[in-house]
Amino acid sequence: MEHKSATHALAALGHATRLSVFRLLVQAGRGGRLAGEIAADLGLPGATLSFHLKELSAAGLVSGESRGRSICYRADFEAMNGLISYLTENCCAGEADCGPAGQGAPSC
Repeated sequence: MEHKSATHALAALGHATRLSVFRLLVQAGRGGRLAGEIAADLGLPGATLSFHLKELSAAGLVSGESRGRSICYRADFEAMNGLISYLTENCCAGEADCGPAGQGAPSC
C-alpha cells in the first residue's frame, strides 16, 4: 500500500460512524451485509449510511454489489490487510521479539 492510499483509508476510518460500519462489515465476513441491515443495526438513516459507505468505498475499504433492489456491502479484506501491513512494515526495527510489553518486547 502506498502512503497516499494509507492516509485516505485512515482518514475514512477516523470517523466514529464509518469505523462502526467497517467493523460491522468485517464481522460479517465475505458474505457482507445489505445496506438496510447495516442501517438497522447501527440505527442510521439511509442517507447518512449512504454518505459514509461512499467515503469507505472511495478509500477502497468496502465494495458494494447490487442484489435486486438492495446493495450488499463487503469489507475489502485485502485492503484492510494491506493497511495493517503498511502500518507495521518496520515495526520495532525488525526485532524478532517485537510485540506488546510483557510479550517479549522491551517496554519504554
